[in-house]
Amino acid sequence: MKIFLFGAGYSARAFARAIAPTAEFIGGTTRDGTKLATLDKEGIMPFLFHGTHASQEIADALETITHLVISTSPAKTGDPVIALFGETIRRAMPKLQWIGYLSTVGVYGNHAGAWVDETTPCSPVSTRSVERVDAEHSWQALADARGVPLAILRLSGIYGPGRNAFVNLTNGTARRLNKTGQVFNRIHVDDIAGALQFLSMHNQGGIFNITDDEPAPPQDVVAYAAELMGVEPPEESDFESAQLTPMARSFYGENKRVSNKRIKSLGFTFRYPDYGTAFAAMWRDGSWR
Repeated sequence: MKIFLFGAGYSARAFARAIAPTAEFIGGTTRDGTKLATLDKEGIMPFLFHGTHASQEIADALETITHLVISTSPAKTGDPVIALFGETIRRAMPKLQWIGYLSTVGVYGNHAGAWVDETTPCSPVSTRSVERVDAEHSWQALADARGVPLAILRLSGIYGPGRNAFVNLTNGTARRLNKTGQVFNRIHVDDIAGALQFLSMHNQGGIFNITDDEPAPPQDVVAYAAELMGVEPPEESDFESAQLTPMARSFYGENKRVSNKRIKSLGFTFRYPDYGTAFAAMWRDGSWR
């Protein structure tokens, strides 16, 4: 298996760690030149990709790739990887067997707390989710033209080492916003890595919600982290009167419970099926840092 990661960020690097023992090669892109050495140390051959031009170095690397993972964000003008490397993927990747695309459960939009699954029509609310739907369609068209399976992984709120309520409580940025009836699903980054590993090793295509089993009010999650730490949680504050950035407020405009039954039906098991299991483990072993 030879893997290339467009956007070797938080989730893609977790996948690289998981798949490294069985991978012949892992390459990955970053926009930040200061991260090239870090990727190299992690066993990922680093490439710079700003999304503005196609480098011959990347095109050459793609010639032998069997599995492609896309973790870059689309733009108003479309998906930058397709724009710059679409023809390379169509015509100059003879070994390609599978494509994985990391999307978001934001594509479903707002369902007033009701359950959604992969058959639920997309009705995105935010601009970034509209762009994700367009990107999903573009990648599906490219995969169909290329004749390879595409797995679209729709991710819920990502947490893990360095990104979690323990960190926010420690640095004083944790908040407990209360909006009546509001719930969110979450996903530990190791389960994103595990799902990518599972789907790529089976060359499995389709749309999959990669999310936990327990949609929960965000203020409860912070309270549980504080309980494990033995500290007082911040006071609850009312969402309507809270000072929030437009982006932060927009997240609360979508309220739904997301089902993960489809990937489970294939035999995949989540390591952290709920935030309680994950937080207890992270606090116990110190992996929250």
